[in-house]
Amino acid sequence: MAQLRAFLALAEHLHFRDAAAALRMSQPALSGAVAALEDTLRTRLVERTTRRVLLTPAGERVARRAELVLAELDRLVEEVHAVRGPLVGPLRVGVIPTVAPYLLPVVLPRLAEEFPELELSVREEQTDHIVAELVAGRLDVVLLALPTPVQGLVELPLYDEDFVLVAPASQPLPGEDPLPTRALKDLDVILLNEGHCLRDQALDVCREVGARAAAATYATSLATLVQLVSGGLGVTLVPETALPVETRRAPGLNLYRFAEPAPHRRIGLAYRATSPRGDEFEVLARTLRTAVTEAGTGVRVHPDGPDETLSGQATPSRAAG
Repeated sequence: MAQLRAFLALAEHLHFRDAAAALRMSQPALSGAVAALEDTLRTRLVERTTRRVLLTPAGERVARRAELVLAELDRLVEEVHAVRGPLVGPLRVGVIPTVAPYLLPVVLPRLAEEFPELELSVREEQTDHIVAELVAGRLDVVLLALPTPVQGLVELPLYDEDFVLVAPASQPLPGEDPLPTRALKDLDVILLNEGHCLRDQALDVCREVGARAAAATYATSLATLVQLVSGGLGVTLVPETALPVETRRAPGLNLYRFAEPAPHRRIGLAYRATSPRGDEFEVLARTLRTAVTEAGTGVRVHPDGPDETLSGQATPSRAAG
């Protein structure tokens, strides 16, 4: 099965380096796995050129069948795990970068304590990537901002968290406290690079009040974003759970909370509607909500149980996405 997975990755990327990176394995190991599969089938599956890889007619047929075979195998594994009990064995979780550093230290110790037989693996990537991996069956469940961008996923809301305005202390903002959202109209708001859902959420908040985003300054992480604010390059919006970590690292900041209704985002779990592990993910969601509540993170935790069914039918929240 490892050979089939290696070949399928190569068929998807048509490049040994990219396929090896996607599987987190070395190029020689990937090449060896594909060669071994060719030996087993006694036929050439790929044509190697100087720049890329092409599939032979036999390779195209094997790729189509391999996708079906591996999908059925993954489903069989999920069904076996569901029979064994909740949160036992392998669990592949995707997490977005604006959640992972702040939530995982809170929840991982609790998961290890309550589910000692859980074999957890975590992949941190941007929303589009982890959702694509979830749909393809390479992840079991993802932790991200809701609603999710595709159909066919079940959503389990965990908590809502407000955005807080972070500004340089050298440029104090006049006016009301808490701050009305319209105050953003007079500020240069700096954002994360494209691909981060938090960037889209912040842009939604800015558009709602007619505010502008600084055109020339972007960052790849919240840590860099807050450091840029500390250096006087503008202001930014930071989710509640990230404040303790990121503001501790950067001197000379003022924090401004918004008047109600404050812009916020909703964080939750999503999994394939066809997955047989729905009951397990309900257990996982309850555990995460409890961990967040006991950690006193200042967020609004949702009650147990999904209040959305399938992605695309979610009740919208401000700055959701």
